[in-house]
Amino acid sequence: MDLQLKGKTAFITGGSMGIGKAVALELAREGVNVTIAARRMGQLEAAAAEVRAALAPLGSAAGMIRPVAVDTTDMASVETAMAETAGRFGAVDILLNGAAHPGGLVRAELENADPHGLLQDIDIKVVGYMRCAKAAAPYMRRNGFGRIINIGGLTGRGSKQLSGMRNVAIVHLTKTLSDQLGPFGITVNTIHPGVVETPHIHELYEKEAQKQGLTAAEVEANYVKATPIRRVLQPEEMGWIVAFLASPKSGSITGESIGCDGGLTRGIFL
Repeated sequence: MDLQLKGKTAFITGGSMGIGKAVALELAREGVNVTIAARRMGQLEAAAAEVRAALAPLGSAAGMIRPVAVDTTDMASVETAMAETAGRFGAVDILLNGAAHPGGLVRAELENADPHGLLQDIDIKVVGYMRCAKAAAPYMRRNGFGRIINIGGLTGRGSKQLSGMRNVAIVHLTKTLSDQLGPFGITVNTIHPGVVETPHIHELYEKEAQKQGLTAAEVEANYVKATPIRRVLQPEEMGWIVAFLASPKSGSITGESIGCDGGLTRGIFL
C-alpha cells in the first residue's frame, strides 16, 4: 500500500530511542523528513546516525533525519524547535508525542508515593504533549492536513499504579483535540503499546524481578504467557501502526485510543 507520505514532515518527541526511534525509521523509509527530539543531544545524534545507516540502501528515496534538543516542559523550547523544523522542511505534517519517563515516576503504594514525581509525570507527558500539539497545530492548519499521534500506555487501562493517570489524561486530551482540530483536516489518536522490546522494558523486568523474588527472565516469560500472541512486541511494529495513522489513508480515524499490545489488555472498550 502506498501510504502517500513521501515529502511530508514529522516531528517526534522521545525520538532518541525505543519506539520513537523505530517510528522515525519507518516514516523515513516512507519518504518523510523527520525531526527527532529529546533532551540529550548526544543520544539524539547517535540515534540519527543509526537511522541514517539503516536508510542508506534506499538512497534519495528515504526522508532526511534531523536531531534537535528539546525540553517539552518548556513552551519556548518546543515552539523554537517546531519553527526550525518548518523552516528546514517547509511544513510540520505529523507529530508523534512520545517524550515521557518510561513507566512513570510513581509506581509505589500510596504511603510511598511522591506527589512531586506525579506532577513531573503529568507535566512531561500530558502537558508536554499539549505544548507540542499547540506548537504544531498552526502549521497543520495552514496546509489543511495534520496527524497527531500520542503514545499512551496500558497503565491507563488498569489500576496498578498512580502514574497511570497520565495515560487516562492523554486519552481525554486526544478526544478533545480531535474535536477542535478535525475541521482543519487534522486527526488526533492515541496508541497504547504493550510489552515492547526496548531498553526500558529490560529495566522494568529487573525492577519487577526484585519485587517478586524472580529473575528478569522469569518476569519476561510471565509477560509473554499473559499475552495472547505469546511474544514480546518489536518497536518496528509500533512504527508500522504509526505510519498508517500518520498517512492520508487514515483520515476516517480520529479521537481513538488503540491498544497495540498483542491482546494483553483484557478489558472491553467500546
